[in-house]
Amino acid sequence: MCGRGPPPSIGTVIRTLLQVVLFRDRSRVFEGVRFRRPLMVLVLLHGLIIAIGVSQSYVSVEDPDGWWPLLFAVVAGSVALTLRSTLVAWRLATAGLVVMRLLTPSEPVVMGSWQWWWYVPVLLAVATRHRGRVVLLVGLITSGVLYAMDQSADLLQDVALLLLVLLLGYAFGARGRAEQRFHAEQDEKAALVERARIAREMHDVVAHHMSLVVVRCETAPYRIADLPEAGKREFAELGAAARAAITDMQQLLGVLRASGERADRTPQPGLADIRSLHADASVTDADVPEAVGLTAYRIVQEALTNAGRHAPGSTTAVTVDLVGDELRVVVRNTAGGPSRGGGGGHGLRGMRERVAVHGGSLTAGPTADGGFEVRAIVPVGQR
Repeated sequence: MCGRGPPPSIGTVIRTLLQVVLFRDRSRVFEGVRFRRPLMVLVLLHGLIIAIGVSQSYVSVEDPDGWWPLLFAVVAGSVALTLRSTLVAWRLATAGLVVMRLLTPSEPVVMGSWQWWWYVPVLLAVATRHRGRVVLLVGLITSGVLYAMDQSADLLQDVALLLLVLLLGYAFGARGRAEQRFHAEQDEKAALVERARIAREMHDVVAHHMSLVVVRCETAPYRIADLPEAGKREFAELGAAARAAITDMQQLLGVLRASGERADRTPQPGLADIRSLHADASVTDADVPEAVGLTAYRIVQEALTNAGRHAPGSTTAVTVDLVGDELRVVVRNTAGGPSRGGGGGHGLRGMRERVAVHGGSLTAGPTADGGFEVRAIVPVGQR
């Protein structure tokens, strides 16, 4: 069985046609692309050069009649509009072809040399940014416009080349969108894995506190003199409820644990263990909740790992201070050698997830000396 699904409905086709013909889209060339500003400058420069060429060619063929500024504006404007709205740019460029046909009726060819350098980039911009139905309608409308205006023997060849441009542009754009979806899914998967890891570690912290509740409840009859029977029953019920909660959390932990993953029996690290990561770390001796101490430890651990991976040989500094009701964690490294790569780029996301558990904030970015700094603020709350 073929997995393409049912053909689009009439309503879908009409909506797509209205989008192409009437509505303004917000698809922009170079959206989310590295070196966006230099590329935008190149596009604007290209539009300016082509607009000058088209205007000069028109003036050299026709007597100066005052229409060349319109051609200049249409050409330069359509190219510039690809940076804001690709469909609007295509509409203006197609209208420009019609205007040129009206101004130069003696010319048998619509797609001259300047027109190719002008119209093809606009078509490419549309093809790379839109879905297949939109690209198909753009191709059909473009072909119809050329068929109605072009009187040359090369009409079919020109139409075929323009459709090929659309096809190649669409294939390139579809591949890019597929890669973006793939990376987005990978990022989401990494975030879920990190959240499960945080939940497993927080389980140990919560289970420790619940165990203390159980011990206090069960020893209450021996610690409190003349405790009435009602009080003993109350403590017994509280202890049983706490034990049941621990059991439920252990079952939940089994769901969060990956297949084949063994339970970690070692105690969760805290503030006191940060010096094992960095011997010269400046760490406060204040008493903070175990969950906060664990978060600070993981932030320092991940930040030092990133520094070693992306700035090998750099000098690192770690500071953990308690300021009011906030634990402030700062990990800074100087410039180092070339990055070794790796890591998947999820370290900062994981740190932000951990800080968000406590309602805190995390900033990370380069420093003036070419290094990098991670700064986290974790509310301590009630201690």
